[in-house]
Amino acid sequence: MSASASSIDRPDVDLDRRQVYIIFGALLAAMFLSALDQSVVSTALPTIVGDLGAADEQGWIVTAYLLTIAIVMPIYGKVGDLFGRRIPFLLAIGLFVVGSTGSALAGSFEGLIVWRSLQGLGAGGLVILSQAIIADIVSARERGKLMGPMGAVFGVATVAGPLLGGWLTAGPGWRWCFWLNVPVGLAALLIAWFTLKIPEHRSRRRFDLGGAVMLAAATAGIVFLTSWTSLTHTTSYDWTSPGLLALAAATVAALIAFLIVESRAADPLVPLDIFRSRTFAVAATLSLILGIAMFAALTFLPTFLQMAEGASATDSGLLMLPMTVGLMITALGSGMLITRTGRYKVFPIAGFGIATLGLLWLTQLSADMSMVLFGAMIFVLGLGLGFVMQTLVIAAQNAVDPRRIGVATSTNNFLREIGAAVGTSLFSTAFTASLRGDLDQTISQIPRSQVPSGFGAESLTPSAVRELPAELRDSVVQAYADALGTSFWYLVPLGAAGFVVAFFLNEIRLSDKPGLAARSGS
Repeated sequence: MSASASSIDRPDVDLDRRQVYIIFGALLAAMFLSALDQSVVSTALPTIVGDLGAADEQGWIVTAYLLTIAIVMPIYGKVGDLFGRRIPFLLAIGLFVVGSTGSALAGSFEGLIVWRSLQGLGAGGLVILSQAIIADIVSARERGKLMGPMGAVFGVATVAGPLLGGWLTAGPGWRWCFWLNVPVGLAALLIAWFTLKIPEHRSRRRFDLGGAVMLAAATAGIVFLTSWTSLTHTTSYDWTSPGLLALAAATVAALIAFLIVESRAADPLVPLDIFRSRTFAVAATLSLILGIAMFAALTFLPTFLQMAEGASATDSGLLMLPMTVGLMITALGSGMLITRTGRYKVFPIAGFGIATLGLLWLTQLSADMSMVLFGAMIFVLGLGLGFVMQTLVIAAQNAVDPRRIGVATSTNNFLREIGAAVGTSLFSTAFTASLRGDLDQTISQIPRSQVPSGFGAESLTPSAVRELPAELRDSVVQAYADALGTSFWYLVPLGAAGFVVAFFLNEIRLSDKPGLAARSGS
């Protein structure tokens, strides 16, 4: 190997503990921005679309953001492996800040969609590169105590997002939901610029453009399919729609084409051979199950609180606090134990087992249940999630060659995002079918004069329910709770499947060297 080639593949890194923690602070701030932004904006959505005159199109604000995040995740992972992660990370923060600024200044709904998409292009990099950079500068064994707080960030964002979004919307205005990102993003950018001294390198390997295009097409198809068949999107279709069936066929074709391209590419965007590692394959499978089963569950719980308790969007976020507490306890605790013992297999097993018990308990939801009982239910669910989320990232990163840490991180997170999109759609379909049957039975027992014209499962919102006559409102809330509890039965087998699959996770000894140091020593 030539000297130039060696310098490409064998970078050196020399950071003391203080520098590591300063960098970690910037990475944590970047991840928090990405996690917080979605929940903040979701709370403000009705006000945003009302001001911009697009009340029937609010789902596009969510879809545009999720689509761009999912598309760029694998690209950031691969580019970081090929050329180094410093410049892509700075670019991701810059795109997120510029997108936030444009969104805050947007004068039209179409303009907001464009700037929101730009935000997503940055947010996808914040998640992937933050986790990959930690892997570069900290050994797999030491990584646990840092990955724990990264996992806890998502739990904090679940509660802080609605609280901030509600307060900002009612106070300074919804545009501050976007302005909020700018100072934090700029601070993270400055810290990263001056302290993130990890090597950059120039690879002679060509970027897999064909694979990127095919994966982007397949991802777009999956996101649109899941969005347009979900109750959470304002534009909804059923599977008898010819357009939806055509989109499904095109998505399958793009996915097959992607697999063919990757199997033939000299340096594929997602090397299929990484799935030959049982540890990586099992971790990736568990991430997919986690997305489908767990995040689908979380989508509807705040709405249940708004229906059953008459809580505002802000208050419903506060009532989700027990889940965040549970998640933080196990995310931080498991991270420290991984660092201390070097063992990680037990945590996904325990996590999926506990989370499945939480899902099973949630099948008992009722309209008149106490919030103490509800808090206990979601606390158990949070305990399970905290054991799993970041542990799977550590397992996936540790299972591959250090030169592929970015690809491993992005593939693991990409599958979780896709799982969340698919799971939310499937859960929404099951929930809507159950709710429609319960509502039909409820409405048949109420005088027709008390039932608003066009009232049904698809038009059921907390604000609409509050306007109903008292007798009908109580019956509708009970029907909603019964349908939601019944729908959780569909997730219990998935959680149980995750519990079983976790036993097949092959525990590889955690590396004592950071990713960059392992490269230079290979």
